Amino acid sequence: MINHPAGPPAQPVLDPSPDPAAGPGGPGADGRPARPGPAGSRRAPRRRSRPRTRPGPARTAVLLAAFVCAACGLVYELELVALGNYLIGDSVTQTSVVLSVMVFAMGLGSLLAKRFTRRPASAFALVECALALVGGLSVLTLHAWWARFGGYQAAVVALTGVIGVLIGAEIPLLMTLIQRIRREDAGRAVADLFAADYVGALVGGLAFPFLILPAFGPAAGALATGAVNAVAGGAVVLWLFRDEPEPRARALLWTGCGLVLVTLAAAAACSGAIERAARQALYGAQVRFAAQSRYQEIVLTGPAGARPGTDTGTGTDPAQPLRLYLDGRPAVCGPDEYRDNEALVHPAMGTGQDARVLLLGGGDGLALREVLRHSGVRSVRLVELDPALTGLARTDPALAALGGHSLDDPRVRITHADPLEWLRSPSGGRAAGPFDVVLSGLPAPPEARGAKFQSQEFLGLAARVLAPGGRLAVRAGSSEAGLWPVESGLRAAGLQTLPYAIAAGPAAGCGPARPQGFLLAAAGRPGLALAADAPLPRSLTEAGLRAAAERLAAARPARAPAASTVLGLRRPPPAGPDRRRTGPPQGEGRW
Repeated sequence: MINHPAGPPAQPVLDPSPDPAAGPGGPGADGRPARPGPAGSRRAPRRRSRPRTRPGPARTAVLLAAFVCAACGLVYELELVALGNYLIGDSVTQTSVVLSVMVFAMGLGSLLAKRFTRRPASAFALVECALALVGGLSVLTLHAWWARFGGYQAAVVALTGVIGVLIGAEIPLLMTLIQRIRREDAGRAVADLFAADYVGALVGGLAFPFLILPAFGPAAGALATGAVNAVAGGAVVLWLFRDEPEPRARALLWTGCGLVLVTLAAAAACSGAIERAARQALYGAQVRFAAQSRYQEIVLTGPAGARPGTDTGTGTDPAQPLRLYLDGRPAVCGPDEYRDNEALVHPAMGTGQDARVLLLGGGDGLALREVLRHSGVRSVRLVELDPALTGLARTDPALAALGGHSLDDPRVRITHADPLEWLRSPSGGRAAGPFDVVLSGLPAPPEARGAKFQSQEFLGLAARVLAPGGRLAVRAGSSEAGLWPVESGLRAAGLQTLPYAIAAGPAAGCGPARPQGFLLAAAGRPGLALAADAPLPRSLTEAGLRAAAERLAAARPARAPAASTVLGLRRPPPAGPDRRRTGPPQGEGRW
Protein backbone atom coordinates (compact mmCIF):
# COMPACT_ATOMS: atom_id res chain seq x y z
CA MET A 1 0.00 0.00 0.00
CA ILE A 2 1.19 3.50 -0.81
CA ASN A 3 0.63 6.04 1.93
CA HIS A 4 -0.35 9.45 0.56
CA PRO A 5 0.48 12.54 2.59
CA ALA A 6 -2.43 14.40 4.07
CA GLY A 7 -3.54 17.66 2.56
CA PRO A 8 -3.69 18.87 -1.07
CA PRO A 9 -0.89 17.88 -3.42
CA ALA A 10 1.89 20.34 -3.97
CA GLN A 11 1.57 22.45 -7.12
CA PRO A 12 4.55 23.54 -9.21
CA VAL A 13 5.43 27.19 -9.21
CA LEU A 14 4.72 28.35 -12.78
CA ASP A 15 6.18 31.85 -12.70
CA PRO A 16 8.82 32.41 -10.07
CA SER A 17 9.69 36.06 -9.74
CA PRO A 18 13.41 36.50 -10.12
CA ASP A 19 15.14 38.84 -7.72
CA PRO A 20 17.54 41.05 -9.66
CA ALA A 21 19.44 41.71 -6.46
CA ALA A 22 19.96 38.03 -5.66
CA GLY A 23 23.49 37.07 -4.95
CA PRO A 24 25.54 34.38 -6.60
CA GLY A 25 23.67 31.58 -4.85
CA GLY A 26 20.14 32.96 -5.33
CA PRO A 27 17.78 32.46 -8.26
CA GLY A 28 18.83 34.02 -11.53
CA ALA A 29 16.74 35.90 -14.11
CA ASP A 30 15.53 32.64 -15.65
CA GLY A 31 14.22 31.22 -12.36
CA ARG A 32 17.09 28.76 -11.87
CA PRO A 33 19.86 29.00 -9.26
CA ALA A 34 22.60 31.29 -10.44
CA ARG A 35 26.04 29.88 -10.92
CA PRO A 36 28.43 30.80 -8.14
CA GLY A 37 30.89 33.49 -9.08
CA PRO A 38 34.00 34.95 -7.57
CA ALA A 39 33.74 36.23 -4.06
CA GLY A 40 32.18 39.65 -3.86
CA SER A 41 31.03 39.63 -7.51
CA ARG A 42 27.46 40.18 -8.62
CA ARG A 43 26.26 38.86 -12.03
CA ALA A 44 23.84 41.09 -13.94
CA PRO A 45 20.46 39.43 -14.49
CA ARG A 46 19.56 38.21 -17.99
CA ARG A 47 17.17 40.50 -19.76
CA ARG A 48 13.69 38.86 -20.13
CA SER A 49 11.08 39.70 -22.73
CA ARG A 50 8.18 41.03 -20.68
CA PRO A 51 5.76 43.51 -22.28
CA ARG A 52 5.23 46.89 -20.70
CA THR A 53 1.49 46.75 -21.32
CA ARG A 54 -0.95 44.79 -19.15
CA PRO A 55 -0.97 41.00 -19.72
CA GLY A 56 -4.49 40.89 -21.19
CA PRO A 57 -3.99 43.39 -24.05
CA ALA A 58 -0.44 42.15 -24.68
CA ARG A 59 -1.61 38.56 -25.00
CA THR A 60 -4.39 39.63 -27.38
CA ALA A 61 -1.86 41.53 -29.50
CA VAL A 62 0.40 38.47 -29.78
CA LEU A 63 -2.54 36.27 -30.80
CA LEU A 64 -3.54 38.89 -33.38
CA ALA A 65 0.00 38.81 -34.75
CA ALA A 66 -0.25 35.01 -34.97
CA PHE A 67 -3.56 35.40 -36.83
CA VAL A 68 -2.10 37.81 -39.40
CA CYS A 69 1.13 35.84 -39.85
CA ALA A 70 -0.82 32.62 -40.45
CA ALA A 71 -2.93 34.35 -43.09
CA CYS A 72 0.19 35.68 -44.81
CA GLY A 73 1.88 32.28 -44.69
CA LEU A 74 -1.03 30.57 -46.43
CA VAL A 75 -1.14 33.30 -49.07
CA TYR A 76 2.55 32.64 -49.86
CA GLU A 77 1.77 28.94 -50.19
CA LEU A 78 -1.19 29.55 -52.52
CA GLU A 79 0.84 32.02 -54.58
CA LEU A 80 3.47 29.35 -55.24
CA VAL A 81 0.82 26.76 -56.18
CA ALA A 82 -1.02 29.16 -58.48
CA LEU A 83 2.16 30.42 -60.15
CA GLY A 84 3.29 26.86 -60.88
CA ASN A 85 -0.08 26.12 -62.43
CA TYR A 86 0.09 29.27 -64.56
CA LEU A 87 3.61 28.67 -65.79
CA ILE A 88 3.85 24.92 -66.40
CA GLY A 89 0.37 23.52 -65.80
CA ASP A 90 -0.26 20.17 -64.08
CA SER A 91 -1.89 21.63 -60.99
CA VAL A 92 -1.97 18.30 -59.14
CA THR A 93 1.81 17.92 -59.32
CA GLN A 94 2.43 21.54 -58.40
CA THR A 95 0.12 21.38 -55.39
CA SER A 96 1.64 18.10 -54.18
CA VAL A 97 5.21 19.37 -54.47
CA VAL A 98 4.56 22.71 -52.76
CA LEU A 99 2.48 21.26 -49.92
CA SER A 100 4.80 18.35 -49.15
CA VAL A 101 7.96 20.48 -49.21
CA MET A 102 6.24 23.22 -47.19
CA VAL A 103 5.07 20.88 -44.42
CA PHE A 104 8.48 19.19 -44.17
CA ALA A 105 10.24 22.55 -44.02
CA MET A 106 7.84 23.79 -41.34
CA GLY A 107 8.79 20.84 -39.14
CA LEU A 108 12.45 21.61 -39.71
CA GLY A 109 11.87 25.26 -38.84
CA SER A 110 10.15 24.30 -35.57
CA LEU A 111 13.19 22.26 -34.57
CA LEU A 112 15.59 25.04 -35.45
CA ALA A 113 13.53 27.58 -33.47
CA LYS A 114 14.42 25.86 -30.19
CA ARG A 115 17.84 27.46 -30.36
CA PHE A 116 16.35 30.96 -30.30
CA THR A 117 13.74 30.76 -27.56
CA ARG A 118 16.00 32.57 -25.04
CA ARG A 119 15.33 35.82 -26.91
CA PRO A 120 11.99 35.06 -28.57
CA ALA A 121 10.95 38.63 -29.43
CA SER A 122 14.17 39.44 -31.27
CA ALA A 123 14.16 36.06 -33.02
CA PHE A 124 10.51 36.43 -34.03
CA ALA A 125 11.15 39.87 -35.47
CA LEU A 126 14.06 38.54 -37.53
CA VAL A 127 11.99 35.59 -38.76
CA GLU A 128 9.08 37.78 -39.82
CA CYS A 129 11.29 40.31 -41.60
CA ALA A 130 13.02 37.50 -43.49
CA LEU A 131 9.68 35.83 -44.29
CA ALA A 132 8.18 39.11 -45.50
CA LEU A 133 11.17 39.70 -47.78
CA VAL A 134 11.39 36.16 -49.21
CA GLY A 135 7.64 35.61 -49.48
CA GLY A 136 6.93 39.06 -50.86
CA LEU A 137 9.53 38.73 -53.61
CA SER A 138 8.79 35.06 -54.33
CA VAL A 139 6.46 35.55 -57.30
CA LEU A 140 8.63 38.11 -59.08
CA THR A 141 11.74 36.01 -58.46
CA LEU A 142 10.22 32.77 -59.75
CA HIS A 143 8.64 34.43 -62.77
CA ALA A 144 11.89 36.10 -63.77
CA TRP A 145 13.88 32.89 -63.17
CA TRP A 146 11.47 30.79 -65.22
CA ALA A 147 11.41 33.25 -68.12
CA ARG A 148 15.19 33.67 -68.20
CA PHE A 149 16.61 30.28 -67.20
CA GLY A 150 13.81 27.70 -67.06
CA GLY A 151 14.19 25.01 -64.41
CA TYR A 152 11.12 26.16 -62.48
CA GLN A 153 10.73 23.03 -60.34
CA ALA A 154 14.15 23.28 -58.66
CA ALA A 155 13.64 26.99 -57.97
CA VAL A 156 10.16 26.55 -56.48
CA VAL A 157 11.32 23.68 -54.25
CA ALA A 158 14.19 25.78 -52.92
CA LEU A 159 12.01 28.84 -52.31
CA THR A 160 9.23 26.76 -50.76
CA GLY A 161 11.75 25.21 -48.40
CA VAL A 162 13.03 28.58 -47.20
CA ILE A 163 9.50 29.93 -46.67
CA GLY A 164 8.45 26.75 -44.89
CA VAL A 165 11.40 26.89 -42.46
CA LEU A 166 10.53 30.48 -41.56
CA ILE A 167 6.83 29.71 -41.10
CA GLY A 168 7.65 26.68 -38.96
CA ALA A 169 9.76 28.79 -36.62
CA GLU A 170 6.81 31.05 -35.78
CA ILE A 171 4.79 28.78 -33.47
CA PRO A 172 7.57 27.92 -30.96
CA LEU A 173 8.57 31.57 -30.69
CA LEU A 174 4.99 32.77 -30.33
CA MET A 175 4.34 30.12 -27.68
CA THR A 176 7.36 31.34 -25.72
CA LEU A 177 6.16 34.95 -25.96
CA ILE A 178 2.69 34.04 -24.69
CA GLN A 179 4.17 32.22 -21.71
CA ARG A 180 6.43 35.18 -20.96
CA ILE A 181 3.39 37.44 -20.79
CA ARG A 182 1.50 35.27 -18.32
CA ARG A 183 2.35 31.74 -17.27
CA GLU A 184 -0.63 29.40 -17.71
CA ASP A 185 -1.45 25.81 -18.45
CA ALA A 186 0.35 24.73 -21.63
CA GLY A 187 -2.75 23.10 -23.10
CA ARG A 188 -4.80 26.29 -22.82
CA ALA A 189 -2.01 28.39 -24.33
CA VAL A 190 -1.55 25.97 -27.23
CA ALA A 191 -5.32 25.92 -27.86
CA ASP A 192 -5.51 29.72 -28.08
CA LEU A 193 -2.42 29.97 -30.27
CA PHE A 194 -3.52 27.30 -32.70
CA ALA A 195 -7.04 28.72 -32.87
CA ALA A 196 -5.61 32.09 -33.93
CA ASP A 197 -3.30 30.33 -36.40
CA TYR A 198 -6.04 28.24 -38.04
CA VAL A 199 -8.55 31.08 -38.25
CA GLY A 200 -5.85 33.25 -39.83
CA ALA A 201 -5.15 30.50 -42.36
CA LEU A 202 -8.87 30.40 -43.20
CA VAL A 203 -8.98 34.14 -43.80
CA GLY A 204 -5.81 34.04 -45.92
CA GLY A 205 -7.09 31.10 -47.96
CA LEU A 206 -10.37 32.87 -48.74
CA ALA A 207 -8.79 36.26 -49.33
CA PHE A 208 -6.37 34.92 -51.95
CA PRO A 209 -8.84 33.91 -54.71
CA PHE A 210 -11.58 36.43 -53.94
CA LEU A 211 -9.63 39.56 -53.00
CA ILE A 212 -5.86 39.44 -53.45
CA LEU A 213 -5.65 37.76 -56.86
CA PRO A 214 -8.42 39.78 -58.60
CA ALA A 215 -7.40 43.11 -57.04
CA PHE A 216 -3.60 42.87 -57.18
CA GLY A 217 -2.54 39.89 -59.26
CA PRO A 218 0.11 37.37 -58.17
CA ALA A 219 3.16 39.67 -58.04
CA ALA A 220 1.62 42.75 -56.39
CA GLY A 221 -0.46 40.51 -54.11
CA ALA A 222 2.66 38.79 -52.79
CA LEU A 223 4.37 42.14 -52.21
CA ALA A 224 1.37 43.54 -50.33
CA THR A 225 1.21 40.38 -48.23
CA GLY A 226 4.88 40.75 -47.38
CA ALA A 227 4.36 44.32 -46.20
CA VAL A 228 1.49 43.26 -43.93
CA ASN A 229 3.63 40.39 -42.65
CA ALA A 230 6.52 42.70 -41.76
CA VAL A 231 4.33 45.18 -39.90
CA ALA A 232 2.21 42.65 -37.99
CA GLY A 233 4.99 40.21 -37.22
CA GLY A 234 8.05 42.33 -36.68
CA ALA A 235 6.97 45.80 -35.64
CA VAL A 236 4.13 44.76 -33.30
CA VAL A 237 6.26 42.30 -31.37
CA LEU A 238 9.18 44.72 -31.19
CA TRP A 239 6.86 47.35 -29.78
CA LEU A 240 5.35 45.01 -27.19
CA PHE A 241 8.65 43.47 -26.09
CA ARG A 242 10.89 46.44 -26.70
CA ASP A 243 12.80 45.86 -23.46
CA GLU A 244 14.21 42.50 -24.54
CA PRO A 245 16.91 43.56 -27.03
CA GLU A 246 19.71 45.89 -26.09
CA PRO A 247 19.26 49.45 -27.39
CA ARG A 248 21.71 48.91 -30.24
CA ALA A 249 20.10 45.59 -31.24
CA ARG A 250 16.66 47.16 -31.00
CA ALA A 251 17.70 49.94 -33.38
CA LEU A 252 19.10 47.38 -35.83
CA LEU A 253 15.87 45.36 -35.75
CA TRP A 254 13.74 48.45 -36.38
CA THR A 255 16.08 49.44 -39.21
CA GLY A 256 15.81 45.94 -40.69
CA CYS A 257 12.00 46.05 -40.67
CA GLY A 258 12.11 49.46 -42.34
CA LEU A 259 14.52 48.25 -45.02
CA VAL A 260 12.24 45.29 -45.76
CA LEU A 261 9.29 47.64 -46.25
CA VAL A 262 11.37 49.94 -48.46
CA THR A 263 12.58 46.98 -50.53
CA LEU A 264 9.02 45.69 -51.02
CA ALA A 265 7.83 49.18 -51.98
CA ALA A 266 10.67 49.53 -54.49
CA ALA A 267 9.87 46.09 -55.94
CA ALA A 268 6.21 47.11 -56.24
CA ALA A 269 7.23 50.27 -58.09
CA CYS A 270 9.44 48.25 -60.45
CA SER A 271 7.21 45.18 -60.72
CA GLY A 272 5.77 46.33 -64.03
CA ALA A 273 9.22 46.67 -65.56
CA ILE A 274 10.32 43.33 -64.10
CA GLU A 275 7.27 41.54 -65.47
CA ARG A 276 7.69 43.18 -68.88
CA ALA A 277 11.34 42.12 -69.03
CA ALA A 278 10.40 38.56 -68.08
CA ARG A 279 7.64 38.44 -70.69
CA GLN A 280 9.94 39.81 -73.37
CA ALA A 281 12.52 37.15 -72.53
CA LEU A 282 9.79 34.53 -72.88
CA TYR A 283 7.48 35.80 -75.61
CA GLY A 284 9.65 38.26 -77.52
CA ALA A 285 9.56 42.02 -77.71
CA GLN A 286 6.07 42.45 -79.26
CA VAL A 287 3.80 41.93 -76.26
CA ARG A 288 0.50 43.65 -77.10
CA PHE A 289 -1.40 42.72 -73.97
CA ALA A 290 -0.61 40.91 -70.72
CA ALA A 291 -2.90 40.48 -67.73
CA GLN A 292 -3.71 38.05 -64.97
CA SER A 293 -7.42 37.39 -64.81
CA ARG A 294 -9.15 35.51 -62.04
CA TYR A 295 -8.75 32.28 -63.99
CA GLN A 296 -5.59 32.48 -66.09
CA GLU A 297 -2.72 34.58 -67.37
CA ILE A 298 -3.49 36.06 -70.80
CA VAL A 299 -0.68 37.24 -73.07
CA LEU A 300 -1.18 38.49 -76.63
CA THR A 301 1.84 39.17 -78.84
CA GLY A 302 2.12 40.71 -82.26
CA PRO A 303 2.84 44.02 -83.98
CA ALA A 304 1.56 46.97 -82.00
CA GLY A 305 1.03 49.33 -84.95
CA ALA A 306 -0.97 47.01 -87.17
CA ARG A 307 -3.25 48.56 -89.75
CA PRO A 308 -6.76 47.12 -89.98
CA GLY A 309 -7.53 45.46 -93.30
CA THR A 310 -3.97 44.19 -93.86
CA ASP A 311 -2.40 40.81 -93.12
CA THR A 312 -0.47 42.45 -90.29
CA GLY A 313 -3.67 44.02 -89.00
CA THR A 314 -5.39 40.64 -88.74
CA GLY A 315 -2.36 38.84 -87.33
CA THR A 316 -2.01 36.48 -90.30
CA ASP A 317 1.28 37.87 -91.64
CA PRO A 318 3.82 35.01 -91.24
CA ALA A 319 6.57 37.54 -90.55
CA GLN A 320 4.65 39.10 -87.65
CA PRO A 321 2.03 36.59 -86.48
CA LEU A 322 -0.50 37.29 -83.78
CA ARG A 323 -0.13 34.81 -80.91
CA LEU A 324 -2.34 34.25 -77.89
CA TYR A 325 -0.96 32.47 -74.81
CA LEU A 326 -3.11 31.24 -71.94
CA ASP A 327 -1.18 30.40 -68.77
CA GLY A 328 2.02 30.34 -70.81
CA ARG A 329 0.72 27.79 -73.33
CA PRO A 330 0.09 28.76 -76.97
CA ALA A 331 -3.62 28.92 -77.78
CA VAL A 332 -3.71 30.84 -81.09
CA CYS A 333 -1.24 31.54 -83.87
CA GLY A 334 -2.72 33.83 -86.51
CA PRO A 335 -1.48 32.28 -89.79
CA ASP A 336 -2.79 28.77 -89.05
CA GLU A 337 -5.50 29.14 -86.40
CA TYR A 338 -8.18 28.41 -88.99
CA ARG A 339 -7.14 24.74 -89.29
CA ASP A 340 -8.38 23.66 -85.85
CA ASN A 341 -11.45 25.87 -85.88
CA GLU A 342 -12.58 24.76 -89.33
CA ALA A 343 -12.10 21.12 -88.36
CA LEU A 344 -14.21 21.56 -85.21
CA VAL A 345 -17.09 23.49 -86.78
CA HIS A 346 -17.68 22.58 -90.44
CA PRO A 347 -18.07 18.76 -90.21
CA ALA A 348 -20.63 19.15 -87.41
CA MET A 349 -22.64 21.66 -89.44
CA GLY A 350 -22.36 19.82 -92.74
CA THR A 351 -25.63 17.87 -92.47
CA GLY A 352 -28.98 18.57 -90.83
CA GLN A 353 -30.31 21.67 -89.16
CA ASP A 354 -27.94 24.32 -87.83
CA ALA A 355 -30.26 27.12 -86.73
CA ARG A 356 -29.40 26.88 -83.01
CA VAL A 357 -25.77 26.35 -82.03
CA LEU A 358 -24.12 25.94 -78.62
CA LEU A 359 -20.37 26.70 -78.46
CA LEU A 360 -18.63 25.61 -75.24
CA GLY A 361 -15.38 27.54 -74.89
CA GLY A 362 -13.95 29.57 -77.74
CA GLY A 363 -13.87 32.93 -76.02
CA ASP A 364 -11.32 34.18 -78.57
CA GLY A 365 -14.14 34.33 -81.18
CA LEU A 366 -12.31 32.27 -83.83
CA ALA A 367 -14.49 29.14 -83.79
CA LEU A 368 -17.50 31.45 -83.55
CA ARG A 369 -16.37 33.12 -86.78
CA GLU A 370 -16.59 29.76 -88.56
CA VAL A 371 -20.05 29.09 -87.11
CA LEU A 372 -21.39 32.42 -88.38
CA ARG A 373 -20.19 31.66 -91.93
CA HIS A 374 -23.23 29.36 -92.23
CA SER A 375 -26.22 31.32 -93.44
CA GLY A 376 -28.72 29.01 -91.71
CA VAL A 377 -27.53 29.96 -88.22
CA ARG A 378 -30.16 31.93 -86.30
CA SER A 379 -28.71 32.00 -82.78
CA VAL A 380 -25.49 31.01 -81.04
CA ARG A 381 -24.98 30.58 -77.30
CA LEU A 382 -21.30 30.96 -76.34
CA VAL A 383 -20.37 29.69 -72.86
CA GLU A 384 -16.92 30.92 -71.79
CA LEU A 385 -15.50 30.90 -68.26
CA ASP A 386 -13.21 33.94 -68.44
CA PRO A 387 -14.79 37.33 -69.24
CA ALA A 388 -11.30 38.82 -69.62
CA LEU A 389 -10.71 36.66 -72.71
CA THR A 390 -13.92 37.66 -74.45
CA GLY A 391 -13.23 41.28 -73.50
CA LEU A 392 -9.80 41.11 -75.13
CA ALA A 393 -11.22 39.44 -78.24
CA ARG A 394 -13.65 42.34 -78.59
CA THR A 395 -11.33 45.26 -77.85
CA ASP A 396 -7.96 44.31 -79.35
CA PRO A 397 -8.07 45.47 -83.00
CA ALA A 398 -5.95 42.65 -84.41
CA LEU A 399 -7.62 39.82 -82.47
CA ALA A 400 -11.09 41.22 -83.19
CA ALA A 401 -10.25 41.46 -86.89
CA LEU A 402 -8.88 37.90 -86.89
CA GLY A 403 -12.17 36.70 -85.41
CA GLY A 404 -14.22 38.71 -87.89
CA HIS A 405 -15.76 40.70 -84.99
CA SER A 406 -17.89 37.63 -84.37
CA LEU A 407 -18.51 38.42 -80.71
CA ASP A 408 -20.40 41.57 -81.73
CA ASP A 409 -22.80 39.71 -84.03
CA PRO A 410 -26.43 40.21 -82.87
CA ARG A 411 -27.11 36.48 -83.21
CA VAL A 412 -24.57 35.71 -80.45
CA ARG A 413 -25.40 35.54 -76.76
CA ILE A 414 -22.43 35.17 -74.37
CA THR A 415 -22.65 33.50 -70.97
CA HIS A 416 -19.67 33.70 -68.64
CA ALA A 417 -19.75 30.48 -66.64
CA ASP A 418 -17.95 27.19 -66.24
CA PRO A 419 -19.27 25.05 -69.13
CA LEU A 420 -19.76 21.96 -66.95
CA GLU A 421 -21.59 23.87 -64.24
CA TRP A 422 -23.71 25.66 -66.84
CA LEU A 423 -24.75 22.40 -68.48
CA ARG A 424 -25.84 20.88 -65.18
CA SER A 425 -27.59 24.00 -63.88
CA PRO A 426 -31.42 23.95 -64.10
CA SER A 427 -31.31 27.46 -65.53
CA GLY A 428 -28.44 26.63 -67.89
CA GLY A 429 -28.23 24.07 -70.65
CA ARG A 430 -31.61 22.37 -70.30
CA ALA A 431 -33.44 25.69 -70.06
CA ALA A 432 -31.54 27.26 -72.97
CA GLY A 433 -31.72 24.22 -75.28
CA PRO A 434 -32.28 22.19 -77.28
CA PHE A 435 -29.56 22.90 -79.84
CA ASP A 436 -29.09 21.59 -83.35
CA VAL A 437 -25.30 21.63 -83.02
CA VAL A 438 -23.14 21.50 -79.88
CA LEU A 439 -19.42 22.29 -80.29
CA SER A 440 -16.93 21.68 -77.50
CA GLY A 441 -14.04 23.98 -78.34
CA LEU A 442 -12.44 23.55 -74.93
CA PRO A 443 -8.72 22.76 -75.02
CA ALA A 444 -7.84 19.10 -74.65
CA PRO A 445 -5.42 18.40 -71.79
CA PRO A 446 -2.12 16.56 -72.25
CA GLU A 447 -3.74 13.47 -70.71
CA ALA A 448 -7.38 12.71 -71.45
CA ARG A 449 -7.65 10.48 -68.39
CA GLY A 450 -9.54 12.31 -65.65
CA ALA A 451 -9.93 15.52 -67.69
CA LYS A 452 -13.03 17.47 -66.76
CA PHE A 453 -14.10 18.57 -70.22
CA GLN A 454 -13.47 15.17 -71.79
CA SER A 455 -15.14 13.25 -68.96
CA GLN A 456 -18.16 10.99 -69.28
CA GLU A 457 -20.17 13.34 -67.05
CA PHE A 458 -19.45 16.39 -69.23
CA LEU A 459 -20.17 14.57 -72.49
CA GLY A 460 -23.41 13.13 -71.10
CA LEU A 461 -24.60 16.59 -70.07
CA ALA A 462 -23.71 17.98 -73.50
CA ALA A 463 -25.64 15.15 -75.19
CA ARG A 464 -28.76 15.98 -73.15
CA VAL A 465 -29.14 19.41 -74.77
CA LEU A 466 -29.12 18.08 -78.33
CA ALA A 467 -32.28 18.49 -80.39
CA PRO A 468 -33.57 15.46 -82.32
CA GLY A 469 -31.12 14.93 -85.15
CA GLY A 470 -28.54 17.16 -83.48
CA ARG A 471 -24.76 16.69 -83.69
CA LEU A 472 -22.03 17.04 -81.10
CA ALA A 473 -18.38 17.73 -82.04
CA VAL A 474 -15.56 17.43 -79.51
CA ARG A 475 -11.89 18.37 -79.77
CA ALA A 476 -9.96 15.36 -78.48
CA GLY A 477 -6.35 16.60 -78.58
CA SER A 478 -3.17 15.76 -80.42
CA SER A 479 -2.65 12.22 -79.10
CA GLU A 480 -4.42 9.18 -80.47
CA ALA A 481 -4.36 7.70 -76.97
CA GLY A 482 -6.62 10.55 -75.81
CA LEU A 483 -9.15 10.02 -78.60
CA TRP A 484 -10.59 6.67 -77.56
CA PRO A 485 -11.57 7.48 -73.94
CA VAL A 486 -13.54 10.45 -75.31
CA GLU A 487 -15.25 8.15 -77.81
CA SER A 488 -16.15 5.77 -74.98
CA GLY A 489 -17.69 8.66 -73.05
CA LEU A 490 -19.80 9.70 -76.03
CA ARG A 491 -20.97 6.13 -76.59
CA ALA A 492 -21.85 5.82 -72.91
CA ALA A 493 -24.16 8.80 -73.46
CA GLY A 494 -26.03 6.81 -76.12
CA LEU A 495 -24.45 8.46 -79.18
CA GLN A 496 -22.83 6.94 -82.23
CA THR A 497 -19.42 8.35 -83.07
CA LEU A 498 -17.19 9.08 -86.03
CA PRO A 499 -13.53 10.02 -85.38
CA TYR A 500 -11.61 12.24 -87.78
CA ALA A 501 -8.40 14.25 -87.70
CA ILE A 502 -6.37 16.91 -89.42
CA ALA A 503 -2.78 15.99 -90.22
CA ALA A 504 0.29 17.77 -88.96
CA GLY A 505 2.05 20.14 -91.29
CA PRO A 506 4.30 23.20 -91.31
CA ALA A 507 2.61 26.54 -90.79
CA ALA A 508 4.32 29.71 -91.94
CA GLY A 509 5.30 31.82 -88.94
CA CYS A 510 3.93 29.33 -86.40
CA GLY A 511 6.37 26.45 -86.53
CA PRO A 512 5.33 22.83 -87.06
CA ALA A 513 1.63 22.25 -86.53
CA ARG A 514 0.50 19.32 -84.42
CA PRO A 515 -2.11 16.82 -85.59
CA GLN A 516 -5.51 17.22 -83.97
CA GLY A 517 -8.19 14.62 -83.42
CA PHE A 518 -11.95 15.24 -83.26
CA LEU A 519 -15.09 13.21 -82.66
CA LEU A 520 -18.45 13.77 -84.30
CA ALA A 521 -21.40 12.19 -82.47
CA ALA A 522 -25.14 11.93 -82.98
CA ALA A 523 -28.06 9.71 -82.01
CA GLY A 524 -27.87 8.11 -85.48
CA ARG A 525 -24.73 7.37 -87.42
CA PRO A 526 -23.17 10.77 -88.28
CA GLY A 527 -21.89 11.55 -91.74
CA LEU A 528 -18.96 13.69 -92.85
CA ALA A 529 -19.89 16.42 -95.30
CA LEU A 530 -19.39 20.13 -95.86
CA ALA A 531 -22.45 22.37 -95.88
CA ALA A 532 -23.57 24.19 -98.99
CA ASP A 533 -24.67 27.31 -97.04
CA ALA A 534 -21.08 28.33 -96.12
CA PRO A 535 -17.91 29.15 -98.07
CA LEU A 536 -15.59 26.19 -98.59
CA PRO A 537 -13.05 25.82 -95.76
CA ARG A 538 -9.42 26.54 -96.57
CA SER A 539 -8.05 23.37 -94.96
CA LEU A 540 -10.79 20.76 -95.37
CA THR A 541 -12.23 18.64 -98.15
CA GLU A 542 -14.85 15.94 -97.92
CA ALA A 543 -12.47 13.40 -99.42
CA GLY A 544 -9.76 14.28 -96.89
CA LEU A 545 -12.17 14.02 -93.95
CA ARG A 546 -13.44 10.62 -95.07
CA ALA A 547 -9.92 9.31 -95.62
CA ALA A 548 -8.91 10.44 -92.12
CA ALA A 549 -12.04 8.82 -90.64
CA GLU A 550 -11.24 5.53 -92.39
CA ARG A 551 -7.67 5.53 -91.09
CA LEU A 552 -8.82 6.12 -87.53
CA ALA A 553 -11.57 3.48 -87.79
CA ALA A 554 -8.90 0.99 -88.84
CA ALA A 555 -6.71 2.05 -85.91
CA ARG A 556 -9.47 1.73 -83.31
CA PRO A 557 -8.27 -0.68 -80.58
CA ALA A 558 -9.97 -4.04 -80.23
CA ARG A 559 -10.75 -3.20 -76.63
CA ALA A 560 -11.17 0.53 -76.31
CA PRO A 561 -10.14 2.19 -73.06
CA ALA A 562 -12.93 3.05 -70.67
CA ALA A 563 -14.42 6.52 -70.49
CA SER A 564 -12.70 9.10 -68.31
CA THR A 565 -14.61 10.54 -65.39
CA VAL A 566 -14.36 13.73 -63.40
CA LEU A 567 -12.65 11.81 -60.61
CA GLY A 568 -10.34 10.03 -63.04
CA LEU A 569 -11.91 6.62 -62.40
CA ARG A 570 -12.06 4.11 -65.21
CA ARG A 571 -15.34 2.54 -66.26
CA PRO A 572 -15.74 -0.44 -68.61
CA PRO A 573 -16.64 0.60 -72.16
CA PRO A 574 -20.27 0.14 -73.23
CA ALA A 575 -21.08 -2.57 -75.73
CA GLY A 576 -21.28 -1.29 -79.28
CA PRO A 577 -20.18 -1.81 -82.87
CA ASP A 578 -16.72 -1.29 -84.35
CA ARG A 579 -14.86 -2.68 -81.32
CA ARG A 580 -12.61 -4.95 -83.40
CA ARG A 581 -9.37 -3.75 -84.88
CA THR A 582 -9.70 -4.13 -88.61
CA GLY A 583 -6.31 -2.84 -89.64
CA PRO A 584 -2.70 -2.66 -88.56
CA PRO A 585 -1.93 -0.92 -85.26
CA GLN A 586 -0.94 2.69 -85.40
CA GLY A 587 1.70 4.37 -83.27
CA GLU A 588 0.51 6.43 -80.36
CA GLY A 589 0.13 10.08 -81.29
CA ARG A 590 0.00 9.34 -85.05
CA TRP A 591 -3.11 9.84 -87.11
